[in-house]
Amino acid sequence: MSTFFGVIVPYAAFLTFLIGIAVRVLRWSGSPVPFRIPVTCGQQKSLSWIEPARIENPFTGGAAACRVALEVLTFRSLWRNQQAGRTGARLFYDPSRLLCLSALAFHWSLLVVVLRHLRLVLSPVPKFIPALSTLDGFFQIGVPAVYLTDIVILAALSYLLGRRLFNARLHYLSLPADYVSLLLLLSVVSTGILLRYFFRTDIAAIKQYALSLAALSPHLPASAGALFYTHITLVSVLLAWFPFSKLVHMAGIFLSPTRNLANNSRAVRHINPWNPPVRVHTYEEWEDEFRDKIRAAGLPLEKP
Repeated sequence: MSTFFGVIVPYAAFLTFLIGIAVRVLRWSGSPVPFRIPVTCGQQKSLSWIEPARIENPFTGGAAACRVALEVLTFRSLWRNQQAGRTGARLFYDPSRLLCLSALAFHWSLLVVVLRHLRLVLSPVPKFIPALSTLDGFFQIGVPAVYLTDIVILAALSYLLGRRLFNARLHYLSLPADYVSLLLLLSVVSTGILLRYFFRTDIAAIKQYALSLAALSPHLPASAGALFYTHITLVSVLLAWFPFSKLVHMAGIFLSPTRNLANNSRAVRHINPWNPPVRVHTYEEWEDEFRDKIRAAGLPLEKP
């Protein structure tokens, strides 16, 4: 079964991931955008003496790209009104700071973890990857060094899962797919932590295996145990699940017309490129068609 879980499953999952993402992106990019529909919450560019909100209400493509970058890197829209409360008779709205911090911690930790894993599939390894690993494990707790991102991503995922389980309103709104994504991510992280700190594997053999997969000539590691194949299978399932779940927002955020469009409808006329040619029946043609009836009814005519 090692060939099945170590070769067939990873290849099938990677192909599913690539094809699924490509299909979703092509479908999104081919969707018509009949109007400029950026979501704005600031002053639009108007008169010269009125200061516009250049990021909240972008007027140029560069400002719109800056807003998308801030959204991707800092989750700017999450730092908005996320929860409602009441103080006496007064209703107020506050951002859910713990949710924002957990989301940021998870995504940035996941990025660092993925970059650290590149040392297994690249030869020679770029210099920034060992530097990133050194920075991530600068506490040097034990041997091997404990990576800070391993602790942070596990804590963030646990909070996001617990929030769906114990928040009654969110639990009511959650779908099974929401739990599948979180449980898959938690399982991948947990098995990876077990492999690094508790059940050590031969890193050289694992790298040779990863390089052989990338070279399309797979060579299974002789010393890998069941936990390693469990980790590989969970990663493969996560990759295959990715295009069909909400996780695909990783690609969709860049194609969202509510974010990537400039709000310049007052200055530039937006013409929908998907508009089909329409046969227009003008008033002159209509008048020619019903001229006798209009004249008989005593109505005025544009042409005598």
